[in-house]
Amino acid sequence: MEDEDCPDLVPIDAGGAEETQSSPSSKIPVTIITGYLGAGKTTLLNYILTEQHNKRIAVILNEFGEGSALEKSLAISQGGELYEEWLELRNGCLCCSVKDNGVKAIENLMQRRGKFDYILLETTGLADPGAVASMFWVDSELGSDIYLDGIVSVVDAKHGLQHLTEEKPEGLVNEASRQVALADLIIINKTDLVSGEELNKVRTSVRSINGLVKILETQRSRVDLSNVLDLHAFDSLSGISLQKKLEHVKTTHAHLDKGIVTVTFEVPGNIKEEDLNLFIQNLLWEKNVKDKTGHTMDVIRLKGLVSIQGKSHQVIVQGVHELYDLEETAVAWKEDEKRTNRLVLIGRNLDKETIKEVFIATVREKQGIS
Repeated sequence: MEDEDCPDLVPIDAGGAEETQSSPSSKIPVTIITGYLGAGKTTLLNYILTEQHNKRIAVILNEFGEGSALEKSLAISQGGELYEEWLELRNGCLCCSVKDNGVKAIENLMQRRGKFDYILLETTGLADPGAVASMFWVDSELGSDIYLDGIVSVVDAKHGLQHLTEEKPEGLVNEASRQVALADLIIINKTDLVSGEELNKVRTSVRSINGLVKILETQRSRVDLSNVLDLHAFDSLSGISLQKKLEHVKTTHAHLDKGIVTVTFEVPGNIKEEDLNLFIQNLLWEKNVKDKTGHTMDVIRLKGLVSIQGKSHQVIVQGVHELYDLEETAVAWKEDEKRTNRLVLIGRNLDKETIKEVFIATVREKQGIS
């Protein structure tokens, strides 16, 4: 689809939900789409909104980029007050423009149950997707109807390296790096505009920040939707795929002194749930774990599979910012299997040896872990 083309619109009735098509008890997945200004988020969303994919996707846009095809058909807020308009597209998708952070839009959207089976939420180019992701864990009213499926970040192959390595003044965060750090899937877009060598540098930079993320490379944001949707990155269903990933993740090193890196470590044995909680809370809440130079470790994303005493199945650990969750997976420990705890942390000022020492000290206090 060319940028000038405008999605075909059909009238949408303002009536209540049509429960006939969708079971009220089934939760609806939400995927957050993020990316630096100009990376291709809007192109990706236009593509999703106009392709024939037999999915009824609701797209919530926080902003409209220059030249967006949807801009011609969606009214923008007048005078700065919150304004939103829902439009139904011919391929069954819904589209909404909002000026708030998306919670209100999703609450309104849930009134239309039955009209859609998936939600995509676009964040502004400078937004921290972690704050948006946290929203779904905190808001229990929303949480009963929806679940966070994953965070997708679009990176511009031509300008991405410049954005990712840009040095910010003390105390400020490199937004592009944080978006990559939080992502479950990275789409490196506009690959046709760079050489193989340049593309490799962008890929290396992305991988140095987030050693766990899956990377897709595209042109004009055209992707197979099966690679973008239903990632199950935040629930126990990701336990099996995470196990394979954890075996290959390596601790990375920052290009810049203050860059974001991935740290991974493994400690054998069973641990108590309360000890694991204490370790995570020290990292995410108390922020009292420091590196060798005295800098506080800033954990942006945390993932892992652990062996909790008294549980026959592996437990998945998920953390974003100050929120975290433990959930038993469908993967059972085998009788002759050596139980182990594998954790991956993504953030700033992370020191692998120090984190591992703190982990061992925390879980060893009450029970001699081998």
